[in-house]
Amino acid sequence: MVLLLCLFFFTTRTLELNTISLGQSIKDGQTLVSASGSYELGLFSPENFKSWYVGIWYKKVSTGTVVWVANREASISDASGVLSINDKGILSIMNGTKGTVWSSNTSRNSAEDSIAQLLDSGNFVVNDPNDSDSENFLWQSFNYPCDTFLLGMKIGINFVTGFDRHISSWKSMEDPAPGLYSMRIDPRGLPQLVVKKGPNITSR
Repeated sequence: MVLLLCLFFFTTRTLELNTISLGQSIKDGQTLVSASGSYELGLFSPENFKSWYVGIWYKKVSTGTVVWVANREASISDASGVLSINDKGILSIMNGTKGTVWSSNTSRNSAEDSIAQLLDSGNFVVNDPNDSDSENFLWQSFNYPCDTFLLGMKIGINFVTGFDRHISSWKSMEDPAPGLYSMRIDPRGLPQLVVKKGPNITSR
C-alpha cells in the first residue's frame, strides 16, 4: 500500500445521501457519504496548494485522509468545480467556465435512470438502481486506483485492452498527480507484484 497522510481544506455541507442522479450535482460545500458513514466524497484542496479536486476520504477513521482522486491529473484552479452525471451514465467534472476537466467512460449501454453511488467499500460506482450486481457496474472508481489499495480493489493488466491497473504515489504531499513510485503486476515470466521507482523495480 502506498499511502500519504496529509492535511486538507474541506468546507462540507453533507447531503446525507450516497447517490446522485441525472439533474443532481456535487459542488463545493456538498458531499456524498456512504451508507455506513465510513467514506465521504466531495471537493477538496490540499493545504498550501491552490488546486481543487474531487476525491474520496475516510470520514470516521483518519478523517481527511484521501483515498481516491478523480481528476488527479487535471486540477481545478478554484472551488468552482461541479461533479454531475448525464443521461448516458457518464460522470463529469466541470470548472467555473463550464469546461470539462475530467469525465468517466463506460463500454456498456446505460439505463436512462443510471445513478452514481458511493458504496460502503469506498467504491464510487455508476449503475442501474435496479441492478446491484457489481459485475454490471457501468463504471467504478476501483478500476482506477490512486495511491491507496482498498479492500475489493484489483490490480493487473488487461491483455485485451492493454490497460495497466496499478496504484501510484502522489507527486508530493500536496499534489495528487501520479508520482515516482507505483505498485503493479510485472507480467514477464511468472506474474509478480512489484514496487517500481519510475521504470526501475525496487522490490518484488
